[in-house]
Amino acid sequence: MAEDYYQTLGVKREASPEEIKKAYRKLAQKYHPDKVKGDTRQAEEQFKKISEAYAVLSNAEKRKAYDEFGSQAFQAKYSQEDIFKGFDFSEIFDTGISDSIFSRIFGGLGGRTAGRGGRTRIFRYGGGEDFQHQAHPPPQGVDLQVEMPITLHEMAFGTEKLVSFTHNGQAVKVSVKIPAGTLPGKKLRLAGKGQPGPMGGPPGDLYIKLKEQEHPVFKRDGNDLYVDRHIRFTEATLGTKVTAPTLDGKTMSLKVPPGTQSHTKMRLKNYGIPHPHGKSRGDQYVRIIVDTPTNLTKKQKTLLEELTKEGL
Repeated sequence: MAEDYYQTLGVKREASPEEIKKAYRKLAQKYHPDKVKGDTRQAEEQFKKISEAYAVLSNAEKRKAYDEFGSQAFQAKYSQEDIFKGFDFSEIFDTGISDSIFSRIFGGLGGRTAGRGGRTRIFRYGGGEDFQHQAHPPPQGVDLQVEMPITLHEMAFGTEKLVSFTHNGQAVKVSVKIPAGTLPGKKLRLAGKGQPGPMGGPPGDLYIKLKEQEHPVFKRDGNDLYVDRHIRFTEATLGTKVTAPTLDGKTMSLKVPPGTQSHTKMRLKNYGIPHPHGKSRGDQYVRIIVDTPTNLTKKQKTLLEELTKEGL
């Protein structure tokens, strides 16, 4: 079974970077090979596990991929070298672990860096070490987020809209393509449309959060649609016909059989919301609401009383 990195570090999935860092420090002290008496192999193995978990969860990009794919798919997609690539093992040095012990534990798994006189000593994959000048890329700019209202029809069948936002102090408009079958609350990412990075760093991204506007007729449940049709209780008893609109602009006629109960759902297959990246669609349900009369005429009341005598 694939390791759950959050469980390995003993943190919740929504843990902050500071909480993850604190948990790692505590466990690194616990499984420090120099502090374990006797056979250290089990401690070293656990040290590998917590370091692998920290290498992923301390990196925003890798953590996002891990949360998206899940443990098993992530560990199938990313090799040990991918996981530890570019990871700064300064946290391990803070535990006081020696170079020789580090090389023995991580010689075949990852790299550790340690500053020395303006240079960086690197333990390479498979063992060995080298020196190179340490370079820190300039930081990325701040991401921006805007909210864009969108109709049910636009989300169902796709559209292209202009979104306005402030970029670097200036008003900017960009065209955004909304794919068919987009779900409510989805965020669309426009790479490089955020704030410029300091010191020549890359710009951040622009995230557009789609806010679905309430439809006057249809109610949405995932990829299914619901529409209500009201009938009289006599129609429910004897049977009738109703018409219902669809999101495509059609009008469908449905036969309501005698004895239909209130809140019965009648299905219109494949008239719901298209599934993202697929040809299939959800369904539309026409919900039959049986209205009970409240203001009866004298004649209506007499007739109902007669029906009651007949056992109806």
